[in-house]
Amino acid sequence: MLVGLSAGCSGTTDVADGGGTSRTPERPQPDWVEGTTVEGVVQQLHLRLPAMASDARAAQQRRFQDDGLILAFTVPVGDVDAFLTQLKPEQPVQPRKTPFAGESEPGFAHLGLPEPDSLPDIRKAQVCAPCKDDVDQLHVAVTRLDEQSSRVYLKGID
Repeated sequence: MLVGLSAGCSGTTDVADGGGTSRTPERPQPDWVEGTTVEGVVQQLHLRLPAMASDARAAQQRRFQDDGLILAFTVPVGDVDAFLTQLKPEQPVQPRKTPFAGESEPGFAHLGLPEPDSLPDIRKAQVCAPCKDDVDQLHVAVTRLDEQSSRVYLKGID
């Protein structure tokens, strides 16, 4: 009986593979913090939103060691470079024409948005690692939505 109980707590799931079952590790479910606000995430990431930012969305995820902070907003195309300059990325923002073929860590789907790594024609940069204060890492990605607007994605680890 103890063997059956310990197998149930092993962190694996039985998955049918057509010829029986196989054991695969379970992916831990994210613990999203209720009541997270855009203003709160902006403050934690030590940012200023552009005056023309719209459709701003934010979330905080509790993790085992570090919490994750995500923020996305839409700005006019002409405001993107000024915002990126304000961030002072460690390296130049790099364009990437094709979506990332590997598996990316989910996050922005929680906000009802596509994951930046799944998008073509995106610009990405690491802003800081390590950063000042409580933020350990900050990454930015930008994609053009149409002729007038772009979406900015920010992902921080604190």
